[in-house]
Amino acid sequence: MDSNLYDPAFWSRLQFAFTIIYHYLFPQLTMGLAGFLVYWKWRALRTGDEKYNRAVRFWAKIFGLNFAVGVVTGIPMEFQFGTNWSEFSKYAGGVIGQTLAMEGMFAFFLESAFIGALIWGEKRLGPRYHLLAAIGVALGSWLSAFLILVTNGFMQHPVGYQIEANGTLGIASLSAYLLNPWALIQFAHNQMAALVTGAFVVTAVGAFYALRGIHSTQAGLYLRTGTFVGLVASLLVAFPTGDQQAKMVGRHQPVTLAAMEGKFTGGPMAGVAVIGQPNIGARRLENPIEVPGALSFLAYGTFQSYVRGLDEFPEDQWPDNIELLYYSFHLMITLGTLFIMLMMVANFQRWRGRLQSSTWLLWVLMLAFPFPYIANTLGWMTAELGRQPWLIYGLFHTRDGFSKVVSNGDTIFTLIGFTGLYFVLGLLFLYLTGREIAHGPDGEVVPGAGEEVIA
Repeated sequence: MDSNLYDPAFWSRLQFAFTIIYHYLFPQLTMGLAGFLVYWKWRALRTGDEKYNRAVRFWAKIFGLNFAVGVVTGIPMEFQFGTNWSEFSKYAGGVIGQTLAMEGMFAFFLESAFIGALIWGEKRLGPRYHLLAAIGVALGSWLSAFLILVTNGFMQHPVGYQIEANGTLGIASLSAYLLNPWALIQFAHNQMAALVTGAFVVTAVGAFYALRGIHSTQAGLYLRTGTFVGLVASLLVAFPTGDQQAKMVGRHQPVTLAAMEGKFTGGPMAGVAVIGQPNIGARRLENPIEVPGALSFLAYGTFQSYVRGLDEFPEDQWPDNIELLYYSFHLMITLGTLFIMLMMVANFQRWRGRLQSSTWLLWVLMLAFPFPYIANTLGWMTAELGRQPWLIYGLFHTRDGFSKVVSNGDTIFTLIGFTGLYFVLGLLFLYLTGREIAHGPDGEVVPGAGEEVIA
């Protein structure tokens, strides 16, 4: 660790990790809420029931707040490609710059063009065009995710590129680049995880209102929709999207798979560790409790499949923080399993007609909303730590990508600045979001208040 303190790459990586982890707290909710807004607006158009319009008006404001803070926190990451990672940008800009530009020109502007109409244009647009605004926002947010994940997918599994005469990368096949199988699977997995976040947040607000005995109609709507979507999305995160992601890692990044599971020696019938602590010095997993054959099956499709161990790869190809990678992956899996179990219980109670009266369960649902954020962060930590020591897997090392002219002091100074700024932004976001939740859905009578709550 002491040597890392003098390594410019360490500080540039830390700064980018901090800014991107903080930034992604906001897009995952906008992507998760987008489908709810489209569904509720469609139901309002089909049934004429005003409760769906109230839900759209309320959650569109939460969506807008997340979108605004996401934009502000996302801008510094774009600049870091030029300031802290100029060597990487010089080498790979001819490829990754294409999708990053497309994301800004098409997806971001599509989403931002329709979001104002969604929040403030209901009366002027009318029901049908307001539904189109909700669809435009949803398409923009998901298209933005796709283009960014194509960029990341290239860094994980480079395809469709060529090496130019000057040694930099260029695109040989745009279709191969955009339809990278790694990116397609990663997109499906990521979007299902975003839906889990959206579902848990919607459910938590419904549980909050139900526990307080206010906005009962909206509380019931949020609980019913949130728990149903939460169960479906949690299952889809695990299978098939998570299963296919694991197979992709096993096929193209076998050393990453070995590090994720703490496999120092290979063999058939490789198990998944339920509990264990990787000991890098001793080259073993201590106190392991494993499910025999599970890793072989998940990664390669049969229990007898051979899984390569870390000892079969040169140490300079190992991920550079195996412990953090291992724990990130296993905590993510544990949380995902708990999400499925919780949503199964919630849907069982909903089927029995007792969800809104189950006080203990409402408390659990209300307090559970931060955990999908944690699981999403752990998932991205697994993906990015697993790719190390490469910026572009097999092509370009992380140690070669940072800017040589930016000193450690400059990077630490800007990191401190980002930390302070994001702290203030976070407080402002929490205040504004809390105020909207306290106001509640407009047009709904709060028992005992004697008047309508106006959002």
